[in-house]
Amino acid sequence: MRKILAFWLTALMLATMLVPNALAAPDVKTPTEGTEETTAAGADEGAAKSEADPGSSTENEPAVPTVNITTTQTKNPVATPKAVYPTSIDVRDEGAEIRKIYDLTPEADPAGIPRADFEHAGFYYTFVDLLKQELPEYEERTHTESVTLNSKKKDMESVLALLPEQKEFVTDDGLSGILNLQLDTVQVETAGYGKSTKQVSVTRNYPNQVSQDTENIPKTIDDGGKTLTLSDIKWQTDNTANVNGYAMGDRFTAVATYTGTATSTYVKGYTVTADYTGTVSRIALNRVRYVAIFEGMSIFNDTPDPNDTTDLMGPSTEPTKPAEPTAPVEPVVPEEPENPALEPPASNPTQESQAPSFSFNWAYILVPLLVVALAGIGFGIALFIKHRTEDGDDSD
Repeated sequence: MRKILAFWLTALMLATMLVPNALAAPDVKTPTEGTEETTAAGADEGAAKSEADPGSSTENEPAVPTVNITTTQTKNPVATPKAVYPTSIDVRDEGAEIRKIYDLTPEADPAGIPRADFEHAGFYYTFVDLLKQELPEYEERTHTESVTLNSKKKDMESVLALLPEQKEFVTDDGLSGILNLQLDTVQVETAGYGKSTKQVSVTRNYPNQVSQDTENIPKTIDDGGKTLTLSDIKWQTDNTANVNGYAMGDRFTAVATYTGTATSTYVKGYTVTADYTGTVSRIALNRVRYVAIFEGMSIFNDTPDPNDTTDLMGPSTEPTKPAEPTAPVEPVVPEEPENPALEPPASNPTQESQAPSFSFNWAYILVPLLVVALAGIGFGIALFIKHRTEDGDDSD
């Protein structure tokens, strides 16, 4: 009995060990309708066939559409040079030539210097040349600066009180120094005149008047070029006479007052001009000077002052010449891979998406049933043998 039970327990353990292997169903890919499974060897064969006859295709092998990938290689746009502005402008030959002076750092690009034609003070200027000058380490020159100011008084003492003997000065191109007052250049001029009006009153006496009658008194008088009008009369008695026992005046003096307006002219102020002269200098560090030369041609008969260059210190307003169009760049086609059959295109719009395949594995049902059947048979045999053994013992 024990041997039989050991046998069936061993069989049950072996079946239990085999169940996981049976349950692990192989991952079988079921080809869907309209697709074809291709091995590496078949891919190589198909590639060789397509090279031999690119236009041939079989009925069972649908032609796979190819995708041509083209890329256009464009050149990087050329950076526009940064605009620069002149530090000073030199007008020569009464406007026939203008030189714009630029002091740039060594790393600055001189391509930003404007070269376009322009108009100024009745001249049309055309670019002719660009000169490069190495600035000396030390530069100095004599500079004269004119100053103008207003003064309320004309005397020299009051004027000199407004003008310092020395003054610091920095030129437009960066040179600095001390300038001294030139006394022989000091000039004082009247800045302008004003008018004022005031009331004028004059008194005139008219004696020996026989009566107090205003007919004999002038109604207007002339006083220093001003016409005055009679405004008041006062009478004074100069002599009296006895008439019928009464003292009566027989001589009178008329005191007449004349009034009017007087206009006078006065000086509003004075304009003082003077020159300061001295030496200005600078140490040129990391600067390169460029001189752009423009030749001018008169376009008007009555031309303005060409030395007034304030309109040239800023950016140029003239339109610049448009850049020439560049030739189109040929598109670059990437090289095809060595084995295109092994690397199909990422997307194929003509091929329908395949649904995932499903395969039923009967081992999921048969193996448990087999285990239960074996266990039942073993248990039944064991009971049968047990009953038979008991019957044999009873017969003895």
